[in-house]
Amino acid sequence: MRAVIQRVSEASVVIDNTKVASIKKGLLVLLGIVNDDIPEDIDWLCKKIVNLRVFPDENDVMNTSLLDSGGDVILVSQFTLHASTKKGNRPSYIKAAKPDVAIPLYENFIEELKTQLGKPIQTGEFGADMKVHLVNDGPVTIIIDSKNRE
Repeated sequence: MRAVIQRVSEASVVIDNTKVASIKKGLLVLLGIVNDDIPEDIDWLCKKIVNLRVFPDENDVMNTSLLDSGGDVILVSQFTLHASTKKGNRPSYIKAAKPDVAIPLYENFIEELKTQLGKPIQTGEFGADMKVHLVNDGPVTIIIDSKNRE
């Protein structure tokens, strides 16, 4: 699993001209899933996300986690995070998991993130054409891949 995590002062997701998710301070998480992702990837990555110290403390140093800051989350599935651009100019998405594999893992990720965060999260819609709006705060953008744990 690969996540692009952006600290935001606000973010939203619009599908068919309807806002389906919206947060103020928190994290926008774009999540890409591959065929060999397993439940351990979900647990590990969720722990990283909720404990990642990217919010300012009282001294304006990035030393506070999502859990500590009380921020919110929007989670958006994004298969293009696993694009291969080695050959030619048209990205290949062969590594991205097909919906029959990806949807159950995505749904489990949502539930685990809610559990670890201790509150509901906002989401996009798997497979939908989404318009993601955000104000990247900092900017702070972190990329984490569960296959690069060591």
